[in-house]
Amino acid sequence: MHTQSANKILPLAAGLLTAVIAFSSSFSVIVQGLRGVGASPAQAASGLLALSVVMGLCSIVYSWRTRMPISIAWSTPGAAFLAIAGVPEGGFATAVGAFLVTGALIVLTGLVRPLGRWITAIPRSLASAMLAGILFDLCVAPVRALAGMPVQAGLIIATFILVGLWRRIAAVPIAALVTILLVVLGPGAASLPGGADIAGAVFTMPQFHLSAVIGIALPLYVITMASQNVPGLAIIKLNGYDPAPGPIFVTTGLATIVTAPFGGCAINLAAITAALCAGPEAGPDKALRYLSGISSGLAYIVFGLAAGWIVAFAEHAPLLIGAIAGLALLGAFAASVQGAMEDAGEREAAAICFVVAASGSAFFGVSAAFWGLVAGAAILLMKRAVSSAAGYSTGADR
Repeated sequence: MHTQSANKILPLAAGLLTAVIAFSSSFSVIVQGLRGVGASPAQAASGLLALSVVMGLCSIVYSWRTRMPISIAWSTPGAAFLAIAGVPEGGFATAVGAFLVTGALIVLTGLVRPLGRWITAIPRSLASAMLAGILFDLCVAPVRALAGMPVQAGLIIATFILVGLWRRIAAVPIAALVTILLVVLGPGAASLPGGADIAGAVFTMPQFHLSAVIGIALPLYVITMASQNVPGLAIIKLNGYDPAPGPIFVTTGLATIVTAPFGGCAINLAAITAALCAGPEAGPDKALRYLSGISSGLAYIVFGLAAGWIVAFAEHAPLLIGAIAGLALLGAFAASVQGAMEDAGEREAAAICFVVAASGSAFFGVSAAFWGLVAGAAILLMKRAVSSAAGYSTGADR
């Protein structure tokens, strides 16, 4: 009996750790992303609340029903894209409409298999280059913070580096804790706004514009699928579980649709933190690891209830919050750059995709991420066409 109780404690603890790491490492990215497409502080707090509660409920219900450690999360790379996408025509209401379209596309992916195959058909080099371009501007935020607030930002960066040398997974959470202490104990602490003023769910009536569908919904869908759902499934399968992808995509797509009018951007499978819930860290008994998904879901709901205060804090120290967001995304940026440059035959196309996406320049109201993917794909297709023609010509000469 004692051993069985101990075996249950391990997955419950792993789930709690997963939620703490995931939330503290990326809440700043979510807030910046929603503010980047025009959300007010109240709407951003509502989005953080909706995402936290709904993804927590999805984790609990799905893990309980399947008896597998299915960890559901928000799309951190997707939010990073939103942070640089710019405010669409029609403001945040148009962004909400785009979130709904993204959710519908994720549902369709679960129902129509060719859509899933289309996502996996996008060359890894281009998907990685697009993501690297999106993350670039956010990843230089710590440098900007160091120039504007050298002492505070220097302490945060030093904490991130030193803790990372000891335990990489703890670097961002502890750096975030240092940030909180610097703001709370700093000279401007008395002017911290009250989170209660912007707490609670705020409904936004969606609007639909073609430019937002192309410039926000489509890139957000591709990023969410390629950077979260596909690797998330791979991690779960790597640890000996075999969930059906279709129902997961339908569930997370519907969850995205439910949260969108309240400011939620995208809900998907957890990727990096999924390993904590599904791996050996969650205990030796694989049959009990589903408890980690339940405990992480409960923790997300609790954290979400503090969304108002979290956004109020972020509004008070935007430079430092930007620094934390940039530090949190450094690993994803490094992995994206590596993925973009791995295939020597696709490097030029990937480099063009990266440069266009990183430029932040919108054309015809459509974001740079979309045009980066288009430019990279066009170069790649032209190179392949020339290579095929040259091969055909050589064969004919023989």
